[in-house]
Amino acid sequence: MKKNIAIIMGGYSSEHNISIKSGNVVHKYLDREKYNPYRIVITKYRWYYLDELEQEHAVERSDFSVGIHGKKVQFDCVFNAIHGTPGEDGLMQAYFELLGMPHTSCDHYEAALTFNKRDLLSTLKPYGIPCATSYYLNKGQTVDDDAIVDKVGLPCFVKANRAGSSYGVSKVHNKADLANAIATAFKEDSQIIIESFLDGTEVSVGVITFNNEVTVLPATEIISENDFFDFEAKYLGKSQEITPARISEKQESNVRQLAEFIYKTLGLKGYTRSEFIFIGDVPHLLEINTTPGLTEESLLPQQAKTAGISLEELFDSAIVEALR
Repeated sequence: MKKNIAIIMGGYSSEHNISIKSGNVVHKYLDREKYNPYRIVITKYRWYYLDELEQEHAVERSDFSVGIHGKKVQFDCVFNAIHGTPGEDGLMQAYFELLGMPHTSCDHYEAALTFNKRDLLSTLKPYGIPCATSYYLNKGQTVDDDAIVDKVGLPCFVKANRAGSSYGVSKVHNKADLANAIATAFKEDSQIIIESFLDGTEVSVGVITFNNEVTVLPATEIISENDFFDFEAKYLGKSQEITPARISEKQESNVRQLAEFIYKTLGLKGYTRSEFIFIGDVPHLLEINTTPGLTEESLLPQQAKTAGISLEELFDSAIVEALR
């Protein structure tokens, strides 16, 4: 019997529209002989099923079901395609765990931990994971430009602590520009992280569970036409994304081992995509995404394709692992 799959998309953050694109691609490629896919749009004010005629049907939140023309539809599994809150920060995961409903992403604590850049890096530092020097700042605190520059140097990156798709990120070359960069980051989050600039090759590495095994996908080399891999570079074609990355065998071995170690150490599940910058042969961790982009052009699907995994197989495997 075919399984009913709820593909959740949208969310509350600036990544809402990007998530809709990811969810629609999942909906397109799911095997109709195995699954009945349902597009479920999550917004701050409404949760609803969007049918093939673009008609909306309200979701019953008490049990995550949908009433369609007088018939109640319940789901066997949830495919999480929400980037940002509430799909990447643990909120939806906790909700589904309370309902006892299988879902394709990691558990709620791991989602919350990885979504919080500051907490993630603090958790991994005792394991010797290399990363940039960082300075933390919360909204309302006094901003000491001299202390920031003394700690992280210039240039530096100012980032919203809990955001994705490079929203709220600025590269700062001069101390006089810190105030504007901090204000930009605070538009996305009440917490920010300011990091030292790492001058080296940037790569993105997908790690997934595929056929019941942790699988490291080929790395993608990121070459931005802009000053860094910002929103335009990610989504508006202002970058080169080369898979597999043009890195040495030593670098490839180091980053694959590190990405797999992080995945297993944190107890992650489903899809992840981690970002690193090489200083010499040593990969330095920037961040981890636990609901990465899933369009045909997104990095994780590019990496899967290079590994010989089609979108149909990639999406099917996530559901199989969730139901396992």
